[in-house]
Amino acid sequence: MKRSNASLIAIFSLIIVGAGVAEFFTSAKTDSKAENERTYQDYFNRDYKIYSLNLPQNLSFAGEEVPLQLSDVSEKLDRELHVNTYWQSNTLLYLKRSNKWFPVIEPILEENDVPEDFKYLALIESGLTQVVSPAGATGFWQFMEGSGREYGLEINDEVDERYHVEKATKAACDYLKEAKEKFGTWTLAAASYNMGQNGLEHQLERQKASNYYDLLLNTETARYLFRILAAKEILNHPGKYGFHYRDEHLWEPIKTEIVKVDTSVDDFAAFAKDRGINYKVLKNLNPWLRQSYLRNRSGKSYDIKLPQESAMSKLMLDTNKRG
Repeated sequence: MKRSNASLIAIFSLIIVGAGVAEFFTSAKTDSKAENERTYQDYFNRDYKIYSLNLPQNLSFAGEEVPLQLSDVSEKLDRELHVNTYWQSNTLLYLKRSNKWFPVIEPILEENDVPEDFKYLALIESGLTQVVSPAGATGFWQFMEGSGREYGLEINDEVDERYHVEKATKAACDYLKEAKEKFGTWTLAAASYNMGQNGLEHQLERQKASNYYDLLLNTETARYLFRILAAKEILNHPGKYGFHYRDEHLWEPIKTEIVKVDTSVDDFAAFAKDRGINYKVLKNLNPWLRQSYLRNRSGKSYDIKLPQESAMSKLMLDTNKRG
């Protein structure tokens, strides 16, 4: 169909007008976007701030003074305080877990005459989780298999007491007291926990030193004590470092009772059910039980934790209320 000249002129006019309208709206959108960006940047500049931290004036570990007047010491502490303060999620989890597990660890340290500050060593070693390192170090206190056995922990296919918080804490106390006796200070004992007694002894002799803060060490051990110190400082003064929470946000210790078992157990799922709990609860409370059974050919007596009745509602569903 042929169009008249008038029709063609009208069509071209509409195209030109349409292009103008489109350009107008594009410009308006661009202006709006620019304005939004300026507003966002204004709010960002006003509200988002990262502050450099003030170092504590005095700090000690296990009653031993930290020489913060030394520039490298203050810088290393500065680093770890900033890392832990601004890794907020991890440090909040430290706060939550410590409320659950420090009440378990502290009495054992006290009973064994080991300073309470060593609870922060366990925190740094494992985050108070039953972690296994790439090298095979296991549990809250990160014992290797050989050293675990050396300090009295049972480790085999069925039982691994590196996962037993109380027994592993006692084993760690034995190690630390031995290291303190050997090196003379708790600070050096802590350093040896990271690099081994032989490794630390070699460095002390090679560098003609007697103090942790005088040693030039590998990066991991050089940071190790300062990570412990930073955890201690922040957990003791959380508000100072911007951490705020309510008591109900913290994880609570689980109230338990002990059942002694000196026979074999064919099926821990049935064992748990017979005692009114499920397999998950039993294994969570006793992670050192590594199988679903226990042969126990020697007739050894084991203490197995069960939840007290008052703790049951926080650990298990009430099956009577299930639809």
